[in-house]
Parts: sequence; C-alpha cells; structure tokens
Amino acid sequence: MKKVFGVIGLGRFGSNVARTLAENGAEVIAIDNDKNRLEKLEGLITKLYQGDVTNEQTLKESGILNADVVIVSIGENIEASILVVVQLMNLGVKNIIAKAWNELHGTILEKLGVQRVVYPEKEMAKRLAHSLLIGEFIEEIPFSEDYRIYEIKSFNGLYGKSLKELDMRRRFGISVLAVKRKGEEKPIINPAGDFKIGEGDILLILGREEDIVKFSNSLKR
Repeated sequence: MKKVFGVIGLGRFGSNVARTLAENGAEVIAIDNDKNRLEKLEGLITKLYQGDVTNEQTLKESGILNADVVIVSIGENIEASILVVVQLMNLGVKNIIAKAWNELHGTILEKLGVQRVVYPEKEMAKRLAHSLLIGEFIEEIPFSEDYRIYEIKSFNGLYGKSLKELDMRRRFGISVLAVKRKGEEKPIINPAGDFKIGEGDILLILGREEDIVKFSNSLKR
C-alpha cells in the first residue's frame, strides 16, 4: 500500500517536496490558498485543494488528516505555521514535518512535538560548505546529533591506497561503510583493510563532520 503524504504550503520548498514525492510514485495531497501554485502541479499531484490552510475546516475537507506524514511548508508567516501545526495535532495527526524560518521558530516547533524540523536555507548552506571543504562531496545524511554519513567520490590523494594504509578509523574516527566501484552494480559492503581505493570509486563514510574535513585536508589533492 502506497504511503500518503500531505503538503501544506506550495512555495518553492513545499512544491519541490510535493513534486519529488509524486514523481517517485507517492500519493500526495497538497493545500495552498494560491490558485496559481496549485495549477503548476495539476496532473502530477493526487489531490490539490485550494483554501485557507489555517482554517480547521479546510484541513478536514482536504483529506490531509488521512495522510501518513504531513509536511508543513509555510513561508515567513511563523504565526500561521505554528497555528497549522497545533491544529493538525489537535485533529490527531501524529507524523508532522515542519519547515522553520529561523532558530526560534524551530525551537517552538520542537517544543510543540513536531517529529522533524527542517531549515532549508541552513541545510543548503551547510551542504555547499561541505562540498567546498570535503572535495568530491556528493551527499550528506544525518545519522545522530554528532555523526553524519557522507557519500564522496574518491580523489587524487586516495588513489591506490589501502584502507589499512589510510588508517582512517584510528587517525580520524572515520569508518568506511561501503564502496561502489565504477561499472559494478553491487557495492562492496564493509571493505577489508587491504582494499585499495581506485579512481571513480564512491565511498560511503561515517564520522563527525569536523573529522571528515580534517581527513580530507590531510591529503594532497
């Protein structure tokens, strides 16, 4: 059975979330009070509903209360964002993800009990910084408060070196979880110490971001 996602607010962030979910086969219910925003997603989204997102009746009539997860993506109107979250909770919605405009907004959302708070601009800024610091950075996945999983392309300083020679775990507290070889479908999971990194390899590594930056900086490009 397909998961059903609700998206409230179809600004740049909300519309991209809704579009990506729909393009990957998910059922999406989207609400916005702007007809033009809704029209841009016609034919793609399962159900589009125009109305005042802060109105309880709108939330009920839209069917969004039946969604498995609801994403609240309201722009700079912090008051409206908080009001929508409170109403969703009062109406029995359990899984809520909300976009925060700033740290204070995020703190309030967390205290209300939102499952996940996202900071799109902050996260994009961090992603850009990491791409500059870590070199061939592809993707970042939060793992815990301190640790991240990074997907990176191998670079000059790694070519031909074994994991034992690099000694990443002892020197930097970094673990190589898997390596995907160019031209091979299946990744190499938990590669052994004598595994040598080649050009075109993609590494999945776990560590603290500051340690991964130190490791990257320790190698000559």
